[in-house]
Amino acid sequence: MSLEEAAQRGIENLFERPEGPLAFRIVLQPIAAAVLGVRDGLRDARSGAQPYGLALSLKTSHRREAWRGGFIATARVMIVALLIDVAYQLWFLQALYPGEALVVAFVIGFLPYLLVRGPASRIARIFNTPADDPPD
Repeated sequence: MSLEEAAQRGIENLFERPEGPLAFRIVLQPIAAAVLGVRDGLRDARSGAQPYGLALSLKTSHRREAWRGGFIATARVMIVALLIDVAYQLWFLQALYPGEALVVAFVIGFLPYLLVRGPASRIARIFNTPADDPPD
């Protein structure tokens, strides 16, 4: 099977899944990852840490640490996404496509986390301004 055929099959399978069996995970797993992102974004704001998106994008010594922390924070969601996708493939597609399963786990397990953590931190910083602190 060529790379083009594999990519086409993967895209077709992904678009069929929101309406097919086990569709609940296409909604629940990104929500779980987003909740983790909000939690960690609030923690970043309280600790004064650099916003997550900046920590990933700027050339800092903390980039690797930021990626690692994000993956660790979403590991359970990503593992569940991976296991459910493998079960889906074996049960309904009668085949196993590991690359496709990894992409699905990343898309529904880590991307929502990545997209939510930084904005959650920024919003928390807006509502927790130094003016809100009591005067000395």
